[in-house]
Amino acid sequence: MAESNRLVDLVQLGIDEFLAERSTEFRSIAPELVRFTDVATSFLSGGKRFRALFLYWGWQSATAVPVGFDPLPDDTVSADLPGIVLAASALEVFHAAALVHDDIMDRSDTRRGAPSAHKRLEAMHVDEGWTGDPAQFGQSGALLLGDLLLGWSDELFDSGTARLADRAAARAGRAEFARMRTEVTAGQYLDILEENAWTRNPEADALGRAHRVIVYKSAKYSVEAPLVIGAALGGASLEQLAALRAFGLPLGVAYQLRDDLLGVFGDPAVTGKPAGDDLREGKRTVLIALARQKLSSQARTLMDELLGDPELDAQQVAIMRNTLKECGAVDQVERIIDHNVGLAKDAIRDAPLAASAREQLLELADTVTRRVY
Repeated sequence: MAESNRLVDLVQLGIDEFLAERSTEFRSIAPELVRFTDVATSFLSGGKRFRALFLYWGWQSATAVPVGFDPLPDDTVSADLPGIVLAASALEVFHAAALVHDDIMDRSDTRRGAPSAHKRLEAMHVDEGWTGDPAQFGQSGALLLGDLLLGWSDELFDSGTARLADRAAARAGRAEFARMRTEVTAGQYLDILEENAWTRNPEADALGRAHRVIVYKSAKYSVEAPLVIGAALGGASLEQLAALRAFGLPLGVAYQLRDDLLGVFGDPAVTGKPAGDDLREGKRTVLIALARQKLSSQARTLMDELLGDPELDAQQVAIMRNTLKECGAVDQVERIIDHNVGLAKDAIRDAPLAASAREQLLELADTVTRRVY
């Protein structure tokens, strides 16, 4: 745990230093750009840093002494560690870019208990009394901010891999980083496609489509890809990569299923988003697909009418929550989460990975899927 905490601190320091340099660069272009980069700085402050942790422990899985021994002693620092920290920081910047764009697509007003990026820029427009539509300015500015963060994530990642001694490993990690970017974009599109096209698609395939969205929008990007990127940067063997994929994919599915439950039942003080926000956004999740299989035609029609209504009030949210619980969909999702966590843990128990890294990954499996509502 102490090692993970040190990594989180190093990642935040790396992000802060990088943003400070870029803010200075922007200030030299025009002083009014400072407020724009301030939004990025604020948006990248804090967070659980799960992706950075998975990258780091993926790297440790391959580079520390495998099977039965601890990794490098605390007083020994790998020469590659600074590069790995930068690569881990790049994943967090990429994640911030995805969140900025995701909040625009989902019309989310809040993120981590604070206004989302487009809402912060919209408020700036209102406060300054500028001409034009504040909402349009906020969305346009946030689109540019997300694009900027995407570019910055590439800069950080390349800066990190340039410091690694093993050039073949650096190239392998870069290839996995590129794969992650492609897959998460595909998953994002499949997500919005399902929200809009579900009535024209076969009802029998709804659960499979919802699972596919989970895999590509979140599971691979949140857990599997960071693990494999880190391991590849450490020169992992094919056997090690296979074990980490077998761990990362089911754990990523469980992680997103937990997030879907929190999006409906989570405490706003914990999630940082209004209660039932996913219901207002019309998310066609595995939870909803399972519920629609179990509900009567009348209850299913009511669910479809309410889901995606941005004006849902607290009473309507409560009705939908009760419906999801009473039909058994919530309990079934909990069983699926437990099953996937079990699959993930089993995949690395006897794998040729560093013992201490395995221990940390098993602990992370519980942390990222913990029930908090």
